[in-house]
Amino acid sequence: MNQRPLPLNTVSSIRSDDSDSFIDLNRLIAILARRARMAAVCVVVCFALGGAYLLTATPIYTSQAQILLDNNLSKYAEDSPASPQSAQQADTQISSAVEILKSGELALRVTDIEKLSENEIILNPPRSLMSIVKSGVRSLIGVFSSSPEITEATLRNGRREMAAAYIQQDLTVERVARSSVIAVSFKSTDPHLAARITRAYANAYLSDQLNANFDATERASVWLQERLTDLRQRAQAAALEAEKFKAANGLTSTRGELMSEQQLSDLNSQLIVAQADSASASARYSQFKSILEQGAENAVNNATISSNQTDNSVIQDLRTRYLAVSKREQVIVQNFGANHPQAVALRAEKTELSEQIYRELEQLTGSYRNEFEVAKSREASLRESIEGVVGNNSQANQSLVQLRELEQRATALKTLYESYLGRYEEAAQQRSFPIANARIISEAGVPIAPSSPKKTMVLALSIVLGFMTAAVIGGLQEFRERFFRLEEDIRSILGHKSLGYLPFVGKTTNSFWHKTRGRISKADVEVANADAAVPLTKMTRIAVESPRSAFAETLRNAKLASDVILQGRPNRVIGVVSALPGEGKSTVAANFAGLLASSGKRTLLIDADLRNPAISAMISPPPKTGLVEAVLGEADWTSGLRVDPQTKLAILPIVSREHLYHTNELLASQGMETLLGNARKVFDYVIVDLAPLAPVIDAKAFSPFADGFLMVVEWGKTPTRLVRDVLQSDPLFNAKILGVMLNKTDMDALGKYSDFGAAEKYRKSYEKYYVDMH
Repeated sequence: MNQRPLPLNTVSSIRSDDSDSFIDLNRLIAILARRARMAAVCVVVCFALGGAYLLTATPIYTSQAQILLDNNLSKYAEDSPASPQSAQQADTQISSAVEILKSGELALRVTDIEKLSENEIILNPPRSLMSIVKSGVRSLIGVFSSSPEITEATLRNGRREMAAAYIQQDLTVERVARSSVIAVSFKSTDPHLAARITRAYANAYLSDQLNANFDATERASVWLQERLTDLRQRAQAAALEAEKFKAANGLTSTRGELMSEQQLSDLNSQLIVAQADSASASARYSQFKSILEQGAENAVNNATISSNQTDNSVIQDLRTRYLAVSKREQVIVQNFGANHPQAVALRAEKTELSEQIYRELEQLTGSYRNEFEVAKSREASLRESIEGVVGNNSQANQSLVQLRELEQRATALKTLYESYLGRYEEAAQQRSFPIANARIISEAGVPIAPSSPKKTMVLALSIVLGFMTAAVIGGLQEFRERFFRLEEDIRSILGHKSLGYLPFVGKTTNSFWHKTRGRISKADVEVANADAAVPLTKMTRIAVESPRSAFAETLRNAKLASDVILQGRPNRVIGVVSALPGEGKSTVAANFAGLLASSGKRTLLIDADLRNPAISAMISPPPKTGLVEAVLGEADWTSGLRVDPQTKLAILPIVSREHLYHTNELLASQGMETLLGNARKVFDYVIVDLAPLAPVIDAKAFSPFADGFLMVVEWGKTPTRLVRDVLQSDPLFNAKILGVMLNKTDMDALGKYSDFGAAEKYRKSYEKYYVDMH
């Protein structure tokens, strides 16, 4: 029958361009704007709580001392400088020092020095509520349980250990960055007590270091003295045993060696020299012998002997003469021929010189053979002497092995004794220098200001906590925000056309005109100033008496939408529905009909909400006949009409009846169809106020007779899912929805739910168009 509004997928595509971004800044800013008041309240409350805490909290004072661990402090008491520490060793030393300062033994020592077992501030510090409850529970348990009798010594020791435990809880020991400095701090409600205990801890640590060094040195000295006595006796006995063994085996020695060893060493040296001489003589003899074996003819060519081997000047002279004669012979032969007398004489001279060289070589070879035989004879003699000495010294060597073992044992014991003696002297020296490897570089002073609570930090955290609380509450509120707030919600969720906002006009307030200025006329203000809410009889005339209000403008938009969608139909039946009761559909229907009538249109308003006839209740005096009688045929439908004298609006009310159960069948009956057919002939618009969609099906039963429906949704109250499910459950009914109006809109808060640039942000700029001028 009617044209459907824009489909859901088309409307969804028209949504904000920024919706696809990861963070919708416009929406985030809108959320912050509408939750700003709640956030301010949370921040103020948390700030006040922080201030209350600062006023009631017990101030805590912290005193701090710094101790430097320095191994160079004891260098004057040491003979040799200590090797530099590695990073791991330094970390281990500092960690050990921190644990010593935290130890219970040091806490007991500080307790005894400062007599803290008698200090009430330490033994009875201010307690929290939880600790008071725990103490009360323990006291109750102690009443019902039997405990052994406590002696005075046990009680005194218990107080001492309790005080030590308390100061350990309030003590803080930590390394300063990556340095060798340790910071010792103590917290207390008394600043002077905090300084005393911190100084006592620093001094106790230094004393502990001195005592530990002295005790360790003392124990080492006693042990070293015992070992020295034993080592001295054992070293003397070993040396004496070695000397006795040497004398018993005749192991006489000079210059640290035995006589036989010295003789054997000399013979070995002589043998080495003899072997070298023999090898040299053998080489010379073999060389000359090989020359002679080649014959006299080749002797001249091989007679080149190194001058360092022998005195061969004669051979060299002969060979020089031989070479000169040979050269002259070659010249004569080349010039005069080989048979020249002079050439023959020169060849004879060459032959004689060659025989002389050969004879000289024979003499040298003989002399070298004699030298070689003498060297071999000497070498053999030395070998025989060495073998004799070795045979005689074998027994001495076996005894010498045992002697060396005895001497090594005596030497080792002597060396060990000397080492322990040096350590004993060093320990005795260190014991006379009571120097600790630590010193105080920052004395503990009396704090002048409390360290806790920190006012600035507490107040800042209170503000941050306020914002966090506001964020949580605001997040929960936004998560629960499932209502219609904007026209965009109508388009995106329901897929229907939004007809606009109807301002909320029924709220009692003393500043009604200020809040509705530019939207409701002065006539409405006079009614709104009454003690009760705005009377319903006046609320049906808002659009008539304030034609330039925002309320009337939205109804005009509804009329325009109806005319556009239902164009071509001279007589139109339009139903006004809502999803839930109390959304103001009857007021909207009455005002819409009044607007149509005041514009000159023949308009009939039918109250068809048979179970809750709100419009009929406005009519005074109560009608006697109405819609039910006309549908049932008990009376003519025109007899029940009431006409507004100002707008000429005709109203067909409902007369209350008991036992009216099947209202849907009445609205879907032939009588209703006949009534509407007759009304179409007389009126241009027939506005029907129908029952809500969610509780009853009256409106759906009436749907075949209507040309379209105007949907009224209460702003910020009606759940979006409910309206969507109700409409989607009946597609035929949903197709006849002409548009949706958001009723009871808080126009002041409307802009807080819209994005930047949306029309809702500029509602205040519309005010001059809505203000009545009369």
